[in-house]
Amino acid sequence: MDVMALLPEFGGLLWTLLAFVVALSVIVAIHEYGHYIVGRWSGIHAEVFSLGFGPVLFSRTDKRGTVWQVAALPLGGYVKFLGDSDAASGKDGEAMQGLSEADRRHTMHGAPLWARSATVAAGPVFNFILSILVFALMLMFQGRVAEPLTVGALTPLPAQGITLEPGDELLAIGGAQVPSFDDADGYGAFSDALPLEAILPYEVRRDGQVMTVEGPYPYPPLVSQLAPNSAAYSVGLEQGDVITAIDGAPVFAFGQLKERVEASDGKPLLLTVWREGASEALEFALAPRRVDEPAPGGGFRTEWRIGIAGGMAFEPATERAGLLASLSGGVGQTWGIMVSSISGLYHMITGAISTCNMSGPIGIAETSGAMASQGAQSFIWFIAALSTAVGLLNLFPIPVLDGGHLVFHAFEAVTGRPPSDKALRVAMTAGLALVLSLMIFALGNDLFCP
Repeated sequence: MDVMALLPEFGGLLWTLLAFVVALSVIVAIHEYGHYIVGRWSGIHAEVFSLGFGPVLFSRTDKRGTVWQVAALPLGGYVKFLGDSDAASGKDGEAMQGLSEADRRHTMHGAPLWARSATVAAGPVFNFILSILVFALMLMFQGRVAEPLTVGALTPLPAQGITLEPGDELLAIGGAQVPSFDDADGYGAFSDALPLEAILPYEVRRDGQVMTVEGPYPYPPLVSQLAPNSAAYSVGLEQGDVITAIDGAPVFAFGQLKERVEASDGKPLLLTVWREGASEALEFALAPRRVDEPAPGGGFRTEWRIGIAGGMAFEPATERAGLLASLSGGVGQTWGIMVSSISGLYHMITGAISTCNMSGPIGIAETSGAMASQGAQSFIWFIAALSTAVGLLNLFPIPVLDGGHLVFHAFEAVTGRPPSDKALRVAMTAGLALVLSLMIFALGNDLFCP
């Protein structure tokens, strides 16, 4: 066996595991800290704050008597409050009987209903807050497209004879006036109406003078981002690659590439690729894959995809986004992920799309590694998106999850009494069995879905 040949795969596995542990640890730490800090503010004492399960690797006890620990299995975490029998906040009847009335107030089971509900809800809420803040900060630092639309930097392309320059204000392309970038409908109509030519005349304002220069088609078949575990990612396409031909037929527009992929019916395609710095063109053979994706009008549609996102022939100049606009954008992105996730789950249940869209720990780990390999920005975005998904999952009304506890609290608010200990034990057992079944099903998807 050639051990040296295994080193790249071994290094890739370590990178994937490291990215997965970092992403999950950040999300779990924020989630559990939400439970902890709101519980503390509500007068509920936390005995243990654990990041991970199993044997304890490190621990310390703070001045409030809470043990902060890191355990060996980084697949979750928990906060154990006073009076809890386990990490799922089951009631420890014997321990509760031995507490004074004053001490019972500081337990999860003896605190007022409002305090318990707020403490339970805080975990998912903190996940959503993390997502909103990350998305908002990314929008703030990336900035918004400046008006009028201005060339910030030219994207490296194989096109020749380009006289478009950074700093040019775009007035018209291909004879059509350039609308405001913020006018989504107007800009979309403008883009769709562009002449399908490799080189187009650009009317620009440069140093105060209006002139006509030549520039590339604004939306080349550029790889600006790769979908993890996609056909393009698997064969080694990289960010910045430009696809110049498909099965020998030249292409210069992303729309041409999209049409050829969608019409392939899954048959293998031979892509000719220009890569900056390469001495000659590269070739990649890949087969498009069926992908279920959100439809513009709601629901899902199934298309053939190779797993790349396109980009512009130039990077638009940006201006600083305001705080309120950034926060609004962060809320919008978080809400969009939640709506898409619920819609996807509904369509899987109804059979409209494949259940293979549900990923388990292996799939999430692979995605973590793939996003980390595309840079810090992609990885941080993935953490924020995954945090939204984790927060939403925990709100499902399943016993052992936060949503299940909130259902119990709602029952208590309506009836004036909590469910009996026996009913809670039965519900928690059923909930645990359901969660474990879903985990096994998702793991099966990771192993057996194409």
